[in-house]
Amino acid sequence: MADLFAGFEPATPAPELSADAPLADRLRPTTLDSVVGQEHLTGADGAIGRMVAAGRLSSMILWGPPGTGKTTIARLLADAVGLRFAPISAVFSGVADLKKVFAAARDHARLGQRTLLFVDEIHRFNRAQQDGFLPYVEDGTVTLVGATTENPSFELNAALLSRAQVLILRRLGDTALRQLLARAEEEMARPLPLDEAARDALIASADGDGRFLLNQAETLFSVSLDAPLDPAGLSSFLQRRVAVYDKDREGHYNLISALHKSIRGSDPQAALYYLARMLTAGEEPLFLLRRLVRAAVEDIGMADPQALVQCLAAKDAYDFLGSPEGELAIVQACLYLATAPKSNAAYKAQKAAWRSAKETGSLMPPANILNAPTKLMKQIGYGKDYAYDHDAEDGFSGANYWPDELPPQRFYEPTARGFEKRVAERLAWWDERRHADRD
Repeated sequence: MADLFAGFEPATPAPELSADAPLADRLRPTTLDSVVGQEHLTGADGAIGRMVAAGRLSSMILWGPPGTGKTTIARLLADAVGLRFAPISAVFSGVADLKKVFAAARDHARLGQRTLLFVDEIHRFNRAQQDGFLPYVEDGTVTLVGATTENPSFELNAALLSRAQVLILRRLGDTALRQLLARAEEEMARPLPLDEAARDALIASADGDGRFLLNQAETLFSVSLDAPLDPAGLSSFLQRRVAVYDKDREGHYNLISALHKSIRGSDPQAALYYLARMLTAGEEPLFLLRRLVRAAVEDIGMADPQALVQCLAAKDAYDFLGSPEGELAIVQACLYLATAPKSNAAYKAQKAAWRSAKETGSLMPPANILNAPTKLMKQIGYGKDYAYDHDAEDGFSGANYWPDELPPQRFYEPTARGFEKRVAERLAWWDERRHADRD
């Protein structure tokens, strides 16, 4: 069967690693309880812990950021319940490769050996390829364990998701990352050449990615330094980590959602943080400006009409200055929105008015406000008794502008915040005038 797996990792048991193997591989856990940072899954009360205790695995999708242990957990799962481990990568495999893997799994099943099929980057298979897993998962030929960094609800078929449990791996926290560094120092039999502040900076730079942290540690172990590095020395020694951010994937939508909600929640510090996250990761500034404009009209509206003006001015300033100078105008607009009084009254009014228009869209306006450009139209009453508001006292006639079949509706309810408070007072005064005129 060995020829069927050309190009793939070998099945369990894992091969012996030489002393020259990368540090991250040498420190790969050998038992589930030595996996750090995922105790909510691997612990006795976690989904994986319970499955291992029962000795039976269901198919699953491991969803989490890079360097959080997805491949390691899959291999250890196979060992824990006595399954043959067959790993493939969706990046390098096609339909022909899958057929070979499934054929080999069936051959092993006839000999009483079940297979755990680990598919790394499973979201990279197209929909048709994902459908190809279904019969082999359903008949038990393989227990599927897929790994993905992307949201499965967006990237995987509903049929496949219905047959697999989605387990979410967390980015590694400070405690887990410190454990990894301690294991690295034990493996290398010497401490990292860092002072405490630089150690903290190294952990922060990993952004929850254990593999990245160990690779950086290995680089530090590879040199001989006269004195431990401080944060500045570490920064100049190691290449800066690029933020994890895919502009067309979930990270993009998560951060723009966080930015918008921070603005809505009047937290200028958080809003500026998420704006910086996106701009420093290479987000298109005009996309951010469009979202700021949307926030201005959805969450501030008439409470501060200048919010929209600020956003459009920021767009013009950015067009005029370009990057990086023009990004300061985006920052100013973001801060203006986050510190402005909030109202979604216009947003709610739009939805209510749209709904009413769809339900009553064919009703004619009252005759008095219809235009009458011809003699016939005047004869049938178009424009009759129209009250020209500028001729009325206080510029307000109190006339009816609603279709005869539709009583006046109330879509817009201004808040008592910001400029909208004055609008609310004005509307209340006009309402009093209307009622007085009718009485």
